[in-house]
Amino acid sequence: MASELSYVLITPYSLRKSRTGGIITRLLFRTGLELAGAQIITPDYETCAAFADSIRRQIGKTDEVTAKIFSDYVMDNFTPLPDGKKARLMLLLFRGEDACRRLYSVVGGLPTSKNRKGSLAGETIRDTYCDLVYNRDGSLQYFEPAVFTPPDAEGARERLAILAKFLKGQENIVSGTIESVPGVERTLAIIKPDNWNRPSVRPGGIIDMFSRTSLRIMGCKVYRMSVAQALDFYGPVKETLRKKLSGKIGEEALEILEEHFGIELSDESAEVLAKTIGTEFADDQFNRIVGFMSGRRPDQCPESELDKPGLVKCMALVYEGKDAIRKIREVLGPTDPTKAPEGTVRREFGTDVMVNSAHASDSKTSYERESQVIRIDENDLAEIIEDSLK
Repeated sequence: MASELSYVLITPYSLRKSRTGGIITRLLFRTGLELAGAQIITPDYETCAAFADSIRRQIGKTDEVTAKIFSDYVMDNFTPLPDGKKARLMLLLFRGEDACRRLYSVVGGLPTSKNRKGSLAGETIRDTYCDLVYNRDGSLQYFEPAVFTPPDAEGARERLAILAKFLKGQENIVSGTIESVPGVERTLAIIKPDNWNRPSVRPGGIIDMFSRTSLRIMGCKVYRMSVAQALDFYGPVKETLRKKLSGKIGEEALEILEEHFGIELSDESAEVLAKTIGTEFADDQFNRIVGFMSGRRPDQCPESELDKPGLVKCMALVYEGKDAIRKIREVLGPTDPTKAPEGTVRREFGTDVMVNSAHASDSKTSYERESQVIRIDENDLAEIIEDSLK
């Protein structure tokens, strides 16, 4: 079967309730599909109306009750408020064989009008997070679907086209949302490549741990860091590694040579070893970091390919709220996972000082510089959708 592109929309309520991590965990781990893209969106009235109409027409062919429930929910919860404030959703794109069916099986359907009790087994996302409450007379009292995903490829194509049309020209970091308040801080977090080697609970688990900060996700994207971007992003680390490691490695080299040859070397020899072996070791560690983040070491990458997208995946998230930088850094934990407190991201998911699961900006200056390096304002979801529809 040919590869399909489909989507999952996480509703404003699910985002506000910080259910994002748990939802993403199930989608990645249980479908085995590739997460091809992600973006926070604030749809306008026209987009919501077209989206609701598509649901009403297509799902209504077989289930008019469900079609009405869903389309009404879209118009009630996705559209901007009269004062102009916008609803915030997360759009996830998944690619793979039989993607629509696999996503729908994990998301789950709704109880029909003939079977209002539905499933309570907790097997699907909607089993866990959806609320569908009927009055005794059969009328609907309350409905929260948690997520939206199309049950078939026809619905996926039609509604992806609607989303792509809206996404063109939209900013990747949203503002003016229902939850927005003045005087807040933003910070950048990156879920590193070691979490994307295979479908797992790790990306969702990290997002779930960040959610304890009560901060809001205002922007996100899935991307592949180029070698050039990694060199720029971690540029300040290079000199730090030299200062930290060159002397230490020089001393170790000195001890090994003295023991091997049975002689005592001078202070001048120690300085030479630090400047040569020590510096080369520190630079090799820097090249390893760049290689880890981009999939290619800079000393093994032709200059003509430095700007090409990397070979490994990352996810960037922009969090907003009071004291955002400190809060995310506290949940992240120190660079060395073995020294990180229990309950921090790096303690739970990190391996060593390089393969340490996630990154977070340590200051406002770092946030601004790092955001510019990875071009957080840019997102290629519209292009991904259009290429698929062709």
